[in-house]
Amino acid sequence: MHSEYNYKPYCTKTRHHGFCRALLHPCLALLCRYIGALGVRVICDNIPGLVNKQRQLCQQHPDLMQSVGEGAGEWIRECQHQFRHHRWNCSTLDRDHSVFGRIMLRSSREAAFVYAISSAGVVYAITRACSQGELKICNCDPHKRGRARDDRGNFDWGGCSDHVNFGIKFAKAFVDAREKTVRDARALMNLHNNRCGRMAVKRFMKLECKCHGISGSCELRTCWLAMSDFRKTGDYLRKKYNTAIEVTMNQDGTGFAVPKKALRKVTKSDLVYVESSPDYCLMDKVAGSLGTAGRICNKSSHGPDGCEIMCCGRGYDTMRVWRITQCECKFRWCCAVECKDCEEVADVHSCKAPKHANWRDHT
Repeated sequence: MHSEYNYKPYCTKTRHHGFCRALLHPCLALLCRYIGALGVRVICDNIPGLVNKQRQLCQQHPDLMQSVGEGAGEWIRECQHQFRHHRWNCSTLDRDHSVFGRIMLRSSREAAFVYAISSAGVVYAITRACSQGELKICNCDPHKRGRARDDRGNFDWGGCSDHVNFGIKFAKAFVDAREKTVRDARALMNLHNNRCGRMAVKRFMKLECKCHGISGSCELRTCWLAMSDFRKTGDYLRKKYNTAIEVTMNQDGTGFAVPKKALRKVTKSDLVYVESSPDYCLMDKVAGSLGTAGRICNKSSHGPDGCEIMCCGRGYDTMRVWRITQCECKFRWCCAVECKDCEEVADVHSCKAPKHANWRDHT
């Protein structure tokens, strides 16, 4: 059985096609703490899979690299949250150097989502670090000064506006650098989805204000721009995954062509993919699919988490479990909530394994 939340930090040398996995790794934060002692060049030269442009940025801005590494766990968890009820659940592999396994070698809509959410994660992590004063190169957005106007009237810029444009600029320079060294359909796909992820963060910037005046009358307002919770970005990109468009590279290699059966053209906000997804029902060593054997399913659901869909028609096993929950909770003045521990019995359903549960091996 593989867990729906089986992401664990680990340190290893990694290389991901089109994306530097090492620098999106939580343990980069540990590496960056040693930069002062070992030297920036030593650390950056020993992270595998970087192109020259990425090594230069790493050497010039080690503190930014640390922020990227620390933000990696956040977007991986978001990916796993978005797909927790689906056959492919953004699983990470503890002993696989590529983190997600061979799934990312395929130019599928799952790869499209991972590139978009990880690119968004870089923007989010860098922008947040800027606002929190953790980076020397940036701070609050310096352009949000003076007076401005919204649908409620005039206001003064104040506080600390998140400098999302800086986060986008750095993410574009660093993340896109490797894709620009080649010209093929996968690189073009990755660049497009990277941009979609970056702009998704900016899409959910919100204006927050503080009122001034007699009794909080809001005669005067001081406002700033802030990023929304990363969950909004995840929800948005999940919807884009649902409507992702299959494409091919056009003849001159500068853009996409869509099949005649496509109902619409590709826009900048669409996720795109080149290859169809593998069958996630069964373990497949070549495709990297973990299968759904042992996955928990919902017997009463008709959605993707339902046993019929999740188990791919193979049926499910039922196990009765006892668990302790809090019940009969009462509010006590003042100020506590007291609960009893109650034992309840529940049936847990999990997908049956196929009759031949070994890895498919097409080699």
